[in-house]
Amino acid sequence: QVLPVESGGGSVQAGGSLRLSCVASGATVSGNCVGWFRQVAGKELEKVANIDTRSDTNYSDSLKGRFTISHDTAKNTVYLRINSLEPGDTAVYYCATTRGACIGLAPATAYDYWGQGTQVTVSP
Repeated sequence: QVLPVESGGGSVQAGGSLRLSCVASGATVSGNCVGWFRQVAGKELEKVANIDTRSDTNYSDSLKGRFTISHDTAKNTVYLRINSLEPGDTAVYYCATTRGACIGLAPATAYDYWGQGTQVTVSP
């Protein structure tokens, strides 16, 4: 069974940076599309970015620029780096996987396995 596990969240001040990690236990980064989503309390799940084996990446237009997705296949890990953090970035960030290439910035319904999420809290 595939079990994505996120880490790297925490509490930071606005302007800082974080790098979130997603390790896909039971699967490999290779051959999968791995996406990051986030959910602000009381709001809907929001697409952030995804990446596949070919290192093709897709980003939310509204978040592009401060967010960078990457992977290290040797470590079977996908990263999401967030720069210039803003209080509006406060959310639970989730990693999700599905087999095959990413088809654009796929919606949540396209993914088969989800992690438990990691909390990011940004203070002014």
